[in-house]
Amino acid sequence: MKKVISAICFCFLVTCTSFAASSKQDLQDRIDSAKTVLEQIMGAPDHSIPTDILQQATCVGVVPGMLKGAFIFGGQYGQGVVTCRTGHGWSAPVFIRMAGGSFGFQIGGQSTDLVLVAVNDKGFQDLLKSKFKIGADASAAAGPVGRAGQASTDWKMNAELLSYSRNKGLFAGIDLDGTSVSQNMDDTNTYYGAQHTFESILKGNVAVPPAAAPFVRSVAKYFVASKDHK
Repeated sequence: MKKVISAICFCFLVTCTSFAASSKQDLQDRIDSAKTVLEQIMGAPDHSIPTDILQQATCVGVVPGMLKGAFIFGGQYGQGVVTCRTGHGWSAPVFIRMAGGSFGFQIGGQSTDLVLVAVNDKGFQDLLKSKFKIGADASAAAGPVGRAGQASTDWKMNAELLSYSRNKGLFAGIDLDGTSVSQNMDDTNTYYGAQHTFESILKGNVAVPPAAAPFVRSVAKYFVASKDHK
């Protein structure tokens, strides 16, 4: 009975979160949480994102505390931030939503930290769309984990986006097929206090706000470009 109540509460929470307006402080807290998640994940090099992926990444998205739950129908919902590599460093962040669902005999709920990595220009272009679905509009794969990532090289040929999740301290690739990713223009406009397109921000045409600089610096610290990266 407790599980049923928890699942119902989860669905109610997701519905409320989907439509609730975010304050600028809420958005700053989200950016700060994304920085913390990234630093904690990269603090365990033997179980983090492989070096070759760090070097080839064109964009990085972090969704702290993505909610996943189920009561017959399963669902997941999260909000996070994305920054992309530009000709002069990493861009100011923009805000995204991720949501998905499934059907089956299932029950329960959990919170998961999610990292989404675009590994080529197509992955970057996907993030400029107002909305796309992973697996249908954008090819994605569960990202390999480890120092070199030599155990799995299929992502170099087949994937535009690599996805990772961290739950209860464990960090591993995750299958997000069917999950939609959409631009959160309301939150982005609230944070910047003006209207800017995702393309303008992610291509580096908007200055990084001072309060977002620590997050961007953390991404730049770990996602260092290889010498032949363009």
